[in-house]
Amino acid sequence: MRHGRYRFLAGAMIPPLLLYAVFVVSPYAQAFYLAFTDFNGVSSDVNIVGLDNFTRLWSDPLFLSALRHNGLMLVVVPLVTIALALFFATSTRGSRLLRAYRVLYFFPQLLSVAIIAVLWQFVYTPNSGLLNGFLDRIGLSTLERSWLAEPRFALWCVMAALIWSAVGFYVVLFAAAIESIPADITEAALIDGAGAFTLFWRITLPLVWDSVQVAFVYLGIIALDGFALVQIMTVGPGGPDNSTEVMGLSLYRNAFTYGKYGYASAMGVALFFLTLTLTVLMLRVTRRERVEMA
Repeated sequence: MRHGRYRFLAGAMIPPLLLYAVFVVSPYAQAFYLAFTDFNGVSSDVNIVGLDNFTRLWSDPLFLSALRHNGLMLVVVPLVTIALALFFATSTRGSRLLRAYRVLYFFPQLLSVAIIAVLWQFVYTPNSGLLNGFLDRIGLSTLERSWLAEPRFALWCVMAALIWSAVGFYVVLFAAAIESIPADITEAALIDGAGAFTLFWRITLPLVWDSVQVAFVYLGIIALDGFALVQIMTVGPGGPDNSTEVMGLSLYRNAFTYGKYGYASAMGVALFFLTLTLTVLMLRVTRRERVEMA
């Protein structure tokens, strides 16, 4: 029976492991190999160039600009998204319309990234867009802008769309975590005279911190991407004046527009290690002593 059990486990595990090796591990290995070559995507004549592609990254002003933009997104997107999600999840706690609120907040998750990008393009349209129309209606027409055409606003507009598309999922995640907090703990805190802020800061947040930690990691990874929204929403894409250039867009352009597959692979490898490092740092920085619920 023991040998039969092992055969069954091997038969169940080997096919998915093979699929994983072929469709996940193999592309990663190929990307790592191409990062050290001058492969152009067409010619079979591939030369090993060593670390030249990686050296060029740090002297490429466009890549460094993309790195700065992703760094800004890495700070803004997780913090704002988590703050909003915690606020909405906490403010709707105990509401009779909680399920309706969850559906409403979660709705953007049902839309593809392409649809979200097009919707927000309409919001930012200078002449007939929702944002300028709203400003005009409330008497603030002097604040109307060509939002995606001005370098100082374009990246912030993309980040607003990214936050809007992500916040609903984390509202539902945090609301589920908050609901799992025993009512006895909350009631005891209220009897002791805890206010709303104290209740949130001392009770709710520590008990849902594991969910917040996961949110930081996933939102950090999203912030290091941003390719799809930038590709569809912005002028160029990546404009105006490279003000919305991100690493994913630089990688795509070098590979599929300029035919620099080796250089693009080096960008991908750099992004891989950057994401891996970010994940480890996020888990360490946001690590807190676990609070047990009796």
